[in-house]
Amino acid sequence: MEKIDSQLLIISSLLISLGFLILYSASAPLSLLNFGNSFHYLKHQILFGFLPGVLISFLIFRLNFKKIKKYTPLILLLNLILLILVFFPPFGVKIRGGARWLKIGNFSFQPSEFLKLTFILYLASWLETRLKKEEKKLNQTFFFFILILVFISVFLILQPDISTLVIIFAISISLFFLAKTPLWQTVLILSMGILAFLPLVKIAPYRMRRILSFLNPELDPLGISYHTKQAEIAIGSGKIIGKGLGLSEEKLGLLPHSFSDSIFAVFAEETGFLGASILILLYLLLFWKIFEIGMQKKELFSRLVCFGILTWIFAQTFVNIGSMVGILPMTGIPLPFVSYGGSHLLCEILSLSILIKISKKK
Repeated sequence: MEKIDSQLLIISSLLISLGFLILYSASAPLSLLNFGNSFHYLKHQILFGFLPGVLISFLIFRLNFKKIKKYTPLILLLNLILLILVFFPPFGVKIRGGARWLKIGNFSFQPSEFLKLTFILYLASWLETRLKKEEKKLNQTFFFFILILVFISVFLILQPDISTLVIIFAISISLFFLAKTPLWQTVLILSMGILAFLPLVKIAPYRMRRILSFLNPELDPLGISYHTKQAEIAIGSGKIIGKGLGLSEEKLGLLPHSFSDSIFAVFAEETGFLGASILILLYLLLFWKIFEIGMQKKELFSRLVCFGILTWIFAQTFVNIGSMVGILPMTGIPLPFVSYGGSHLLCEILSLSILIKISKKK
């Protein structure tokens, strides 16, 4: 009889439940102002993120995991088609200057969020297949890996969605290294990625201003540095136990994107160091559990999928919280399981369902 990993299920459930509580607290005032009820954003998160994720997860549980591996190229291809459609009205919708959204009727979503998961599945399958061949073909694997990465990067640069590109690059490097390819190839890819990032910063002045404001926050405190300063004020004002759940002042128009990108700062203001530490502890427990499952798997595909998801969730958590506390430049990366956004929550729940599927033991 097969048994799922109950620890992973409990940790995931606690994190998602806490995420709903944090989102409600952070979004209630604006929800009441815009829609006449304080639950609008929370209901949207549940209806378009959580419930679809749970329903699709039941389908994943019933599928043979080997069949999922077989169809990863098709799954990635469908995702790339959706990425292309964002550039063509009426399906593609521009928000904040970026062509990242698809809208079908009243339903909208970000295909780039799904790319994180579909790319992990495809890359894990592709690397396993390639590395089963003779060692003399490792150079070919390296060459085609670069081509795949460049191909995916073009779609994200054109949107532009550099934050997602950074996450995709981190996933790629992690899986390529863990597939036991030669170390010099991983170092070379990493070096090439860093060099390629420099012109991306140069062609978009706002990216350079973000980096300069990160290095010198006092450079433009009412302009490009404003978001960072307000996040630090929110976190600092929470002190040890916080102002009380729901009592944040920064979320009332002072802190930009208070219930999406900046939601950690609001939570830290309301619950203080104690609440923020509990949230971070849940993330650490989740990372440890995914790592443990990955280390238990002998099959390369399952192991790479585990570590790909681990890299994705860890990178997003580290970058989001890091930008809030001022140790990283400000980005538009959501906090996993907590920030408002049905697309990313749906994908994160699907990733958890795949991990639970992998973790099933006899």
